[in-house]
Amino acid sequence: MAQQAAAGRRYLRAFVSGFFVAVPVTVTVLDRVAYVARVEGASMQPFLNPEGVSECDVVLLNRWSVRNYQVQRGDIVSVVSPKNPQQKIIKRVIGLEGDFIRTLGYKNRFVRVPDGHFWIEGDHHGHSLDSNSFGPVSVGLLHGRASHIIWPPNRWQRIKPSLPPNRGPLDGDEEER
Repeated sequence: MAQQAAAGRRYLRAFVSGFFVAVPVTVTVLDRVAYVARVEGASMQPFLNPEGVSECDVVLLNRWSVRNYQVQRGDIVSVVSPKNPQQKIIKRVIGLEGDFIRTLGYKNRFVRVPDGHFWIEGDHHGHSLDSNSFGPVSVGLLHGRASHIIWPPNRWQRIKPSLPPNRGPLDGDEEER
């Protein structure tokens, strides 16, 4: 009986010590490396949430890849909302610092993205609160880059950077018009 009690205490001690190691490691991974996020709303349709409100996509947000604030045009990123700091939003990067962008309803028809900022838009323009509403976004608000769709299982895929048709920075010919 004494052997069983000693084994039980060893098991409990191992469990507790493992728990106290696992929790800080897990918190560090979620804070620095990656975590999952549910994408709600219609702003990124049809790429994300193609079924509408009936089913939400879940994406893997890679925090490690944006630790130096490096993103490229076409990346889908999570940023702290410039309108509501308690909320994170997921949008597509359309332009980087120095790019000239033709806006879709912003106060100026054309905008040069300032240093330390980028231009983000939702894929479903009529249903998106994005840079066309609040202007260029500071890279300091960058939270993560969506790298994979992980739910629902029939949509598992790696997310590759791509720009919607007729979006992105203007080239020299377009600026002259």
